[in-house]
Amino acid sequence: MKDPAVRWEWTALDRRLNSPAGLRVLIFIFVVVAIAFSTVPLLHYFGGRSIMDYKLWYDTGKQVLAGQEIFFLRFGKYDFMYPPPCALFLASASLLGQAGLILLLVTINSAAWLASVRLAATLAAGQSHAKNAWLYLMPSLLVIVYIWSSYHLGQSSLVLLALMLGAFVLLRARQEISAGVLIALAAAIKAFPVMAIIYLIYRRHWKATASLVVGLVFLLLVLPASFRGLGRAWHDLEQWSVGMLKYDSAGVAQRPMRSYTWKNQSLVGVTNRLFRHVDADAASAPHTPIYVNVVDLKFATVNAIIISVALALGILFISAMPQRAMRTAESDAIEFALLILMMLMITPLSFGYLFSWLILPFAVLTQGVLAGKGSIIIWWSLPALAILALALPFPRAAQIYGNTFFAALLLFIGFSIELLRCKRAGRPMAAVRAVPIPWRSAGS
Repeated sequence: MKDPAVRWEWTALDRRLNSPAGLRVLIFIFVVVAIAFSTVPLLHYFGGRSIMDYKLWYDTGKQVLAGQEIFFLRFGKYDFMYPPPCALFLASASLLGQAGLILLLVTINSAAWLASVRLAATLAAGQSHAKNAWLYLMPSLLVIVYIWSSYHLGQSSLVLLALMLGAFVLLRARQEISAGVLIALAAAIKAFPVMAIIYLIYRRHWKATASLVVGLVFLLLVLPASFRGLGRAWHDLEQWSVGMLKYDSAGVAQRPMRSYTWKNQSLVGVTNRLFRHVDADAASAPHTPIYVNVVDLKFATVNAIIISVALALGILFISAMPQRAMRTAESDAIEFALLILMMLMITPLSFGYLFSWLILPFAVLTQGVLAGKGSIIIWWSLPALAILALALPFPRAAQIYGNTFFAALLLFIGFSIELLRCKRAGRPMAAVRAVPIPWRSAGS
């Protein structure tokens, strides 16, 4: 911003946004948007229109209350595909009735969104009280489409994000046991966050690792057994494992019709539809298949490519990690952003709503801009944002070629190179210290 007029306008805008009045306006906008997003599913319900997954959550909760089977085949697939503890959580919510369940879930979504924004800002700013309003505004603005999808579809991605970011803050504050519990809770709702255990082991967070394992045992077996009996709890877990932990040429888990279509933006989904002759459309009704593969490779060859790319990403991630004595809150923020990106790309099923998790990478990016750093992260982020934006004018065409996946990949490469550059340059880094947790006051 060398132009004085532009610099003055930016400074004036920044001053207004970060003034007490500007912050109040920002809070008001959040409340209005959250209410608007929450109202739509309720209006759909009372208007007799489709309420997406909210109906499935209600039906599943009622089945649990009636002591019925949770996992059973309908039209060749499971209706409910989440771990057994998630069904127990929904059982209590279903007691409120269908409208009450929707109201409860959208309220939880709004609280999780607010918590995610706060925690992401805290991690990115490297302090317990991140005050700059841009850290709250920009990340949500850049992923607002994915946030809306969570409300519209009734998905738990914002809740999972809040739990993971809370775990990261707790790890940074050296409260490993609590961090492991939060990750276990996230994995009990939707399984893929359990991948974070590899990171915990590599970073030698032994207490967090043990807490995660113990928490999962409790949530997967002990808690369900107290409601459904040990035999039934074990049966539920076995049925879920048999149905969900499967991958073949026809599809992943219980999503054979959508595993390799444009809706799946994971490494598995994108690689299969670009390198195999599979239908890239997600329509369940009879339709004209769409093929976008550049070559037609064997399933085994495609899997070899997937494993190779996943290993390359893992090696790059590990290579970029600074040693314990070189870590700071800033490097940890980048490291956690890399972990988030890695999980989004590697999980076999990564539908659009999951990419609300980009709140943390974009918070780190925003902090870099605010700090006036012409870092590599910023330059790699520009094409990533451009690729993401392609989904606005070309929603299906862009996603069919994996625009969301490749945007996440560019962000991952940029963040990794920045961390590697700092590491090789020997940038002075004090050992990371325990940082106060943002939801506690300074005097606590």
